[in-house]
Amino acid sequence: MRAGLTGVAMAREPANRERREPRFSDEEGYSGELRLSAEDRPSRARRREEAPRQAPQRHEAQVYRRKRRRRGRGFFGTLFYWSFVLGLWGLLAIGGIVAYFAMKLPPIDQLAVPKRPPNVAILAADGTLIANRGETGGSAIPIGELPDYLGKAFIAIEDKRFHEHFGIDLTGLARAIVKNFTSGRMQQGGSTLTQQLAKNIFLTQERSLSRKVQEALLSLWLERNFSKDQILELYMNRVYFGAGAYGVEAASQKYFSKSARAVTLGEAAVLAGLVQSPSRLAPNRNPEGAAERAALVLQKMVEQGFATTEMAKLAKTNTADAKKRSRPGAGNYAADWIMDALDDHIGSIDGDIVVKTTIDPRLQALAERIVATSFEQKRLKQNVEQVALVAMSPDGAVRAMIGGRDYAQSQFNRAVAAKRQPGSSFKPFVYLAALEKGLTPDTIREDAPVNIRGWKPENYTHEYFGNVTLTQALAMSLNTIAVKLNVEVGPKTVARTAQRLGIHSPIKANESLALGTSEVSPLELTAAYAAFANGGTGVIPHAIVEVKTTDGKLVYRRQKLDLGQVAEPAIIAQLNRMMRETLVNGTARKSDIPGHLAAGKTGTTQEHRDAWFVGYTADLVTSVWLGNDDGDPMKKVTGSGLPAELWAEFMRPAQRNFPPRPLPGLGDESLAPASPDPAAPVLPRPAAPPRNTEGGGAWEGPSREERGLLSRLFGG
Repeated sequence: MRAGLTGVAMAREPANRERREPRFSDEEGYSGELRLSAEDRPSRARRREEAPRQAPQRHEAQVYRRKRRRRGRGFFGTLFYWSFVLGLWGLLAIGGIVAYFAMKLPPIDQLAVPKRPPNVAILAADGTLIANRGETGGSAIPIGELPDYLGKAFIAIEDKRFHEHFGIDLTGLARAIVKNFTSGRMQQGGSTLTQQLAKNIFLTQERSLSRKVQEALLSLWLERNFSKDQILELYMNRVYFGAGAYGVEAASQKYFSKSARAVTLGEAAVLAGLVQSPSRLAPNRNPEGAAERAALVLQKMVEQGFATTEMAKLAKTNTADAKKRSRPGAGNYAADWIMDALDDHIGSIDGDIVVKTTIDPRLQALAERIVATSFEQKRLKQNVEQVALVAMSPDGAVRAMIGGRDYAQSQFNRAVAAKRQPGSSFKPFVYLAALEKGLTPDTIREDAPVNIRGWKPENYTHEYFGNVTLTQALAMSLNTIAVKLNVEVGPKTVARTAQRLGIHSPIKANESLALGTSEVSPLELTAAYAAFANGGTGVIPHAIVEVKTTDGKLVYRRQKLDLGQVAEPAIIAQLNRMMRETLVNGTARKSDIPGHLAAGKTGTTQEHRDAWFVGYTADLVTSVWLGNDDGDPMKKVTGSGLPAELWAEFMRPAQRNFPPRPLPGLGDESLAPASPDPAAPVLPRPAAPPRNTEGGGAWEGPSREERGLLSRLFGG
């Protein structure tokens, strides 16, 4: 062993050293031990001397190999390498972010497109739309019922690769990023129609990374679960168009007064261009901007083959009258009242419904026109701010309703909810009670000063006519006779008579009741007068005929319902003869309707706070009220003045569609003035229209707190 090891050591010695062969014998002092001698061990210095001889060779080889690798990779190789590494880490980071925000969404198997808030379409008697009610402002329409170019207009301006992408347009997104980066500001968005839909139906309008990631994920879900046509249909029925309109139907009705089914190519371009900025491009606010944007939409449609150049040139954007069209009409007062009644008939609403009503669009438009012209021309001069008009058939079906002069400024419906003193228009109930007690139209009473425990009511002109018939007293609206009759038959009897005919507001049964001191609404006073026009049947004012779902399923249909016979036909015939005289020789002589039998009564309250005219034919019962919401006096406006004028302006053209018919209990001969008993006194008939003798008397008016209280009148 030693010899072997020694041999190894010797092999490392310099060549000039004498070689010695190992020997295993006792020769030359062999002691029998196997161990390295000091000479056999390499010294530390020797190792240091030998190491540099080998190290340079190994180092040079390593450097050479590294240089070869570097030369082989080059600049682009290094760039690729580090790009790959950074991209991999970026993907992992993005994946983590997506996973984090995805966890905040409901589970995929629980996702569902939320129901669109239900819409109530309120239609007139002829099927035309009066108003939409609901959060959306219009109903949803299947894409198959819309013009083909309407959907293409949205695709052209909002998402030209709609039919190619999978919910996220990577090309468009990249282009938008580059455009925004180079311009230094947000100029383009990369959202597809699907992403916009996802945002509208699932998310808020918050601008954040979280919302954008969730929008992208929901877009992928929509594309997987719905066809392109279904997505486009959902989009067009959900997107916001400004002015409270959600969906193309609501927007088309708002801006063009027509269904989206009937929009032209130019109107489709306006709607498609509007969604970018509804507040800035709304045609009712910025018709020029809307038209300019629509022109861009048409240009895009031509570029993408959706329309020809000739079609685009002929397309009319139709924005000039959008402001006028979008202004809420007075028909909204009727729509509000109908919605209140609807709750009583069908309860909660789960889906879109269509409500057919009794509203006559011709009469409604006529009433609105009269308020916008005749009333507006005179109201400032006479210090009158508000107007209410109710027109109904003698069966209680409301044909037109005006609840104020401007729905956009005030939605308070004065026709239904305002309770005001009726003044002398309440007197027919006093005379009806007297007739039911056995008096007749020719019964004579003395028109003279009255003193009831210190209360001294007077006629409006402070004049007295002595002995007069009840017909003459009612026609000239003499206060003294009405007060005497009220005391004679009893205030409670008069109150019950009025309630029996349909006055549901509280009535104070006192001596001043004959002068109309208890407040009523125009709607209930009109309904009570309907019993005069129909021969004594009490009616329930109503407007709802039937309710259906949008697919035609019947939800509700009104059955014939009234209050029954509330007065004897013979008594009503006598009262009609008396009230007919009001338009022939009485306070409303200038408001008669040539060729038609009409009757009615004026009404004016103390200090001219309220002025009324309620009149009727065999076909229509109409009331007109004028006054100020705060109870301020008007400038001597009486029932025989502006209210009677407006009533006549409405009733004369309204009656053109009806053939002449006698009032109940009166034959055709009643077209002539009533002929009193020859023994009865005859009042002098002035050449000019008679002075109004209504009004007068001192009584406690309604409290400020009671005015304006909303009270829902039961519907039909």
